[in-house]
Amino acid sequence: MTARPANAHQARLLRLLRDGGPNSRAQLGDQVDLSRSKLAVEVERLLETGLVVADGLAASRGGRRSHNIRLAPALRFLGVDIGATSIDVAVTNAELEVLGHLNQPMDVREGPVAVFEQVLAMAAKLRSSGLAEGFDGAGIGVPGPVRFPEGVPVAPPIMPGWDGFPVREALSQDLGCPVMVDNDVNLMAMGEQHAGVARSVGDFLCVKIGTGIGCGIVVGGEVYRGTTGSAGDIGHIQAVPDGRPCACGNRGCLEAHFSGAALARDATDAAQQGLSAELAARLDAAGALTAVDVAAAAAAGDATALDLIREGGNRTGQVLAALVSFFNPGLVVIGGGVTGLGHTLLAAIRTQVYRQSLPLATGNLPIVLGELGPAAGVIGAARLISDHLFSPA
Repeated sequence: MTARPANAHQARLLRLLRDGGPNSRAQLGDQVDLSRSKLAVEVERLLETGLVVADGLAASRGGRRSHNIRLAPALRFLGVDIGATSIDVAVTNAELEVLGHLNQPMDVREGPVAVFEQVLAMAAKLRSSGLAEGFDGAGIGVPGPVRFPEGVPVAPPIMPGWDGFPVREALSQDLGCPVMVDNDVNLMAMGEQHAGVARSVGDFLCVKIGTGIGCGIVVGGEVYRGTTGSAGDIGHIQAVPDGRPCACGNRGCLEAHFSGAALARDATDAAQQGLSAELAARLDAAGALTAVDVAAAAAAGDATALDLIREGGNRTGQVLAALVSFFNPGLVVIGGGVTGLGHTLLAAIRTQVYRQSLPLATGNLPIVLGELGPAAGVIGAARLISDHLFSPA
């Protein structure tokens, strides 16, 4: 992809076609503040760039029927969501429909070189399957703070060896296309906004509970990253005064008391202390416990597993209650690997938020699980790069 929109009007048209699919000139005209003649000029210029193509006759609105316009079908974006323990890679078209999706276990602590070797191998596999001849752009999510303008992770607590690594520059050279990098929870928020539960919401919080805990903040339809890119790092808000030591160097952080790793540790302690026969049996069988084991034990009615989930949900809810009172969102989305804990977790979070936040903030506030699961991150990554490419050069 070499062409870029020449002005804000063209950028707006490209994003409308991305988010709404093929549209007639008349329908596009209903959504932009342009005269018919100016709209016609901008559409013709976009057709000349090859970014959009004519796509059959539109439905008649009286008079001569016009052609539908759509984004070029050959455009391909690569979405990469690097988690603490796995990698998701997907190819999308320009309308962000997932055409192919791969998942591979991978420990982010193995470092950027090993991780990106795996990413490139997965991208090559998708390309060789015939889904893409090449990529017009790639979006990358990583599980730590990112200095957004440069695409560089900064002192990520669960990513040793990644501090200052030039992710955007390195992958752009390897993939041969523009690359944008962001925190993984921001991309989850963008994915749920584009194709999930937050489609019609302008102001919302998207909380990812996995190996770590983070929060994507969407204001007026746009991700809010803060001055340096660290907005939403709620996992390191103190939840327990003088509590457990955290990987960030502080004590009592929410992430230290409730995350995938913390839950696995607490479940292991409970099993070894004889508090749960179900968890003890799973520990004997596998040699280690994960949040998945806790979810399975809870589903089987294990009281200890249910208590662990409720306790973690209560602590998360206490932190979120303060954020809801401060931000007054229209929606709170809960996602990430620990959402396999399901409605027990959701009920505990809701109870604390509805009990502690201001009534004006919670009167019509849905708190829901995300719809897209692992696809949210890769769709958000594709959305990230398309936002960049569908902006004036």
